[in-house]
Amino acid sequence: MPRVIFVTADGAEVACEAEVGATVLEVAQANDIDIEGACEGCMACSTCHVILPEDWYDRLPEPSEEEEDMLDLAMGLTATSRLGCQIEITAALDGLVLKLPRQTRNLLLD
Repeated sequence: MPRVIFVTADGAEVACEAEVGATVLEVAQANDIDIEGACEGCMACSTCHVILPEDWYDRLPEPSEEEEDMLDLAMGLTATSRLGCQIEITAALDGLVLKLPRQTRNLLLD
């Protein structure tokens, strides 16, 4: 099984096993990683925003226009930001490192 390494907002690293085909959001939620995913993965919010190191970002398919639009709503947006619900785990992503932002914006609550 591929491993995904989440770097929490306070800098702690948490390594999780991930099923091929699962999304980063699903992996995080299955392992009690603090990612909200308010829309339950249907790309209607930005609460599963994650930040990737550039080398990992370059290995992923380009984000869709819809994902880019949702990312515009994310707090702490970077050039290597993605939505966790849109990153599907593959064997090639074994060792993927993802940083969680310090804050998220849930428009349903804000």
